[in-house]
Amino acid sequence: MSTKIKKIVVATDGSENVKNAVEWGIELAKANSAKVSALYVIPPSGVALAMRGEMWSKALESHQRDVGKKATDHVVEVGRKEGVVVEPVVIDGKTPTDGIVDFAAENDIDLIVMGTLGITGLSHMLLGSVAENVVRHAKKPVLVIP
Repeated sequence: MSTKIKKIVVATDGSENVKNAVEWGIELAKANSAKVSALYVIPPSGVALAMRGEMWSKALESHQRDVGKKATDHVVEVGRKEGVVVEPVVIDGKTPTDGIVDFAAENDIDLIVMGTLGITGLSHMLLGSVAENVVRHAKKPVLVIP
């Protein structure tokens, strides 16, 4: 087993709660000369949303893409300031948990870095539902930052 960290994915939803995890991920990448992917996952819109109409659904999708770009651009900027190159990645059509776990497996990621709580805030008191599910299902190490 190698503990060399060559590839890190920093999962972000753009919330204030994730900014500390972004800092940790970039610092770990810098210390290990690792490559970083900033990952934002757009969940499927679902049947209830589709029933509201195509225009509403497309507007929400566009909004989520904008949020994803802003969230990943933040990680890119933090990386740039520290001399770490970050590749922004936006995935859609998966749950955040599946998107993060699948991306890590498919891209031979050595470490997943994410915050304890994301955009949903206090939905869980100690560990957010996405973080909890990633820890349960990932086949890669997960660093969860408060």
